[in-house]
This record gives sequence, C-alpha cells and structure tokens, in this order.
Amino acid sequence: MRVFFDAAEMQAKGTPPGELKRIIKERYKTGYYKAPERAGISYMLSPILRTYYNPEESDKVVTINHPHVMYYAPNVSNEDIGGGKPGGMYPHIIMPGPHGYIVQPLGETEKAAMNKEYEEMLARLCKIKEAWCLPKKKSQ
Repeated sequence: MRVFFDAAEMQAKGTPPGELKRIIKERYKTGYYKAPERAGISYMLSPILRTYYNPEESDKVVTINHPHVMYYAPNVSNEDIGGGKPGGMYPHIIMPGPHGYIVQPLGETEKAAMNKEYEEMLARLCKIKEAWCLPKKKSQ
C-alpha cells in the first residue's frame, strides 16, 4: 500500500507522470518498496469502467464495458501464463512487475446479463457526460 500512498502524494504535489513512474521503478529496484507476499483478488464486476487503456504504453483514458476478475500476480509475465491481449476475452497480465495482475474477463453471456440489468443506469450516465458513454458496437 505504501507505493500507492506515495504515488498519490507525489501526484498531489504536481510530480509529472513520467517522473513519478521513474521514481517508483527506482524505489522498487533499490528495495524501498517490496511486492506483497500474499495472493489477492479484485472483483471488477461493473458494466462500465473508465480507465487507462494501457498504462505501460500511454496515458490514454477510455470508457469500456469490460467486467472482469483480477488476481494478484507479482512478477508474472504474459508469457508465463500464455496470456492474450489486454481487452480481449482471454486472461492476460497488466502492470507486470511487483504489482502485476492476471485479468480474467467475464464471458459474453454474463456480460450481456449485466448490461441488461444496468441498461437504465448506463443510459443516464451517458446523458450526464459524454465521456461516460460506452463505445457504440461496430454493427450500430
């Protein structure tokens, strides 16, 4: 948790994103931060997610419909698990390194049921702010 509090503090002080990443990587390298020793799981089961598309490669923020479960996987690579591409339907690694996760998307049937259940809420969110609108499907 210390790394997350430090990152928030540096952001509040105006540390640029590139410098923040450099500092955190250096602190891991020197042992200032250590990866947690226990497994963990995070249920990301919402019908809408506003997040960085690929934080390792860019600062692009997107709104997506990608309900999934995340398993804590420190220092595991996509190659280690035979992972798919981020955003796809197969498990894959995000944030490889001390705070890496395996992301396992929900199946299409479960995703469709969730979208149906929250259809009205999603429509209201989209009316409030365009950035909260889910992307249109290519067939629409």
